[in-house]
Amino acid sequence: MSLIIQNIALHFLTKKEETGEVVLRLGPENSDFAQETTKTANFVDGLHAIYNAKGSKAYGSFSSMPSEGDAARFIDLMESYLTEQQNFYDFSVQAANVLKNEIEKYDLDETGYLVLCHYEHMGGRYLFVAVIPVSEHYSVDGELNISAAQHLDTNKIQLAARIDLFDYKDNTQGNRYISFIKGRAGRKVSDFFLDFLGCQEGLNAKEQTQTLVQAVEDYVTVNQLDAAEKQKTRKDLLNYCKEQKASSQDVSIQEVGKVIESAGNEQDFYQFCQTQSYPIEDTFPHEQAVVNKITKYSGYGNGISLSFERSHFGQDVVYNPHNDSLTIYKVPPNLKEQLMALLASNANDDIVE
Repeated sequence: MSLIIQNIALHFLTKKEETGEVVLRLGPENSDFAQETTKTANFVDGLHAIYNAKGSKAYGSFSSMPSEGDAARFIDLMESYLTEQQNFYDFSVQAANVLKNEIEKYDLDETGYLVLCHYEHMGGRYLFVAVIPVSEHYSVDGELNISAAQHLDTNKIQLAARIDLFDYKDNTQGNRYISFIKGRAGRKVSDFFLDFLGCQEGLNAKEQTQTLVQAVEDYVTVNQLDAAEKQKTRKDLLNYCKEQKASSQDVSIQEVGKVIESAGNEQDFYQFCQTQSYPIEDTFPHEQAVVNKITKYSGYGNGISLSFERSHFGQDVVYNPHNDSLTIYKVPPNLKEQLMALLASNANDDIVE
């Protein structure tokens, strides 16, 4: 396992139904959970993987705005730990109280286990902060008695952020050293979780990725690549981005230039981007869902779901905008088999009638 835990703490936040008071229950400082055990390491490794797999993240940095009144700022508490002015547990307790105050301020029902973990992974150093929701599960014993218990529902994490401590130290004016999961539909995490962290949104990964995709499309057009070369270039970009996402690495425009280079081009892709002055950074975390659309079209609605490779458009898949119809040639064999069975079934129904 390439993940090394430096420090970890766990606290519990709940809300009294009668009064609405937020109650903070602190975890013990020297619990088994806080020690470097196999179970703890597996738990953090799982959180790391789940967080990486979350498709829609935003990026930002600590706000320079002062806190309200005497309220402590998360960045100041974190700095006191990083500079060894206080230990990790004390830092986690103070951070938990800041979060408790934010929940009370917004009168929210957010409860669960607050996890703070300082860990290293593949040469990087991170501080992970998350509120893990609690779910109920049931079990049956040998006498067929049903019992209920609670468990940490890590797969449903929505309130989570990760601070790249190396980037934070080396680039304090940067706009991406904090990543966080975007809010659920109809409600933004920034309502209170970002306020708790004192984080302001910075780099827009979706816009950066859309610019990259558009730049690649412009590049293949300017270089007059044929249809097969265009599709290969798109697939090369897609595969590169998938590899970067799998290894939690940023996309590099220079690396993209090496991946999609083709003979006869006057400029490589990186030079092309600089010449055209695209509003894009040399490296950035990307959104894979945006890149996926470069080789495939898909859509669903009104009981219809459809997906096809871009190379089929205009040939095996023809759209008529005048009557809003789509004609598909070379129907996939498995779909054709189902359609033939449906035709036969309808014919039998007509005979019976």
